[in-house]
Amino acid sequence: MNSYDVVLIGGGAAGLSAALVLARARRRVLVVDSGTPRNAPAAHMQGFLSRDGMPPEDLLAAGRKEVRGYGGTIITGAVKNLVRCREGGFQVLLDDGDRFSARRLLVATGLRDELPDVPGLRDRWVRDVLHCPYCHGWEVRDQPLGVIWNDPETARYAQIVRQCTHDVVLFAPTDTLTPTTQRGQLVARAIGVVEGPIARVPVEDDHLTGVQMADGRVIPRTALFVPPRFVPNNDLLSGLGCQIGEHGWVVTGAIGVTSVAGVWVAGNVTNPRAQVITAAGEGSAAAIAINADVVDEDVRNAVRDHSQHGFLP
Repeated sequence: MNSYDVVLIGGGAAGLSAALVLARARRRVLVVDSGTPRNAPAAHMQGFLSRDGMPPEDLLAAGRKEVRGYGGTIITGAVKNLVRCREGGFQVLLDDGDRFSARRLLVATGLRDELPDVPGLRDRWVRDVLHCPYCHGWEVRDQPLGVIWNDPETARYAQIVRQCTHDVVLFAPTDTLTPTTQRGQLVARAIGVVEGPIARVPVEDDHLTGVQMADGRVIPRTALFVPPRFVPNNDLLSGLGCQIGEHGWVVTGAIGVTSVAGVWVAGNVTNPRAQVITAAGEGSAAAIAINADVVDEDVRNAVRDHSQHGFLP
C-alpha cells in the first residue's frame, strides 16, 4: 500500500493549487481526480487574473504539469471510500481496488448543478444556458436575455443580469412574484415578466432561439440565465462522519478544516459561490494549514522518539 503525507481528492483548481503548495513544501502528495470537472462544457473561464478567457482544460493541464514538476503524483480514478485508521491517518480506497494511506486528507470534490425541469435546458448548459453573470455576462452583453425562475431569490438574480443588457425577461410561475416589492423593482428597471409554465427551449442551427411557453408563445432570447440549485458532492465527507449542515454543506472551521481531525475541504464542495480563482485560493490556504498541522505532528513524534532513546533530561 502506497503512503502519502496528503491525499487530495479532486483535481480541479482547489485540489491542484493545494497539491502545488504541499509539493513545494516537500510533502509527498497524491491527487486522485475523476476526470469529470464541473466546468468541462465551458469553452473559456473568466475573471481569473492573468488567465481570463483561458479554456478550463488548459488551466488544469498547466496545473498538473506544475504539480508533477515538484514530485507530486496525480492519478485518474474515483474514490470509493475513506476510512479513519485506529493508529491515525486514513485509508483511501478507489473503485478499481487500489488503496493508499494518508496522514491528512483534502477533499475538493466540488458540486453538481440541479436545473429546473425544462426540456432542452440541460443540453444547452454552459453554452447559451448560463448560471453566473460574473462568469458569462460580458460574453452575452447587450443581447436579449432571459432568466428562468428556480427559487425565491431569482428576482434578485434577474436584477444582476440586468447589468449585462437593457433587454431582460424573467420567466416565472404564475402568482409567484410579490406584487409590491419584487414586481415593482422589476418594472422600475424595465425587466419584463412572462408568467406561466415553460414547454421547452427551442434550438435552431445549434443556437438557442428563445423560450416556448406551454400556451404556444415563443419569446425570442439569445441566451438564458438560470440560478441552479447547488448540491455538494459530499458523500465521502459524510461517510467519514464530518458534520453536515441542514442544507447539505459540510460544516467547517478556519481555512476549511472539518469536524473530523485531519480532514480539510476547499472549493465548491464547501463554498457554492467559489469561482475558479476563489477555489484556487482556498486550496492554497488549506494546504498551508495542512502542512502546519503535519509539522506539529512531526515535532511531537520527534520529541517522543528522542525521549524514548534517553536523550532528554
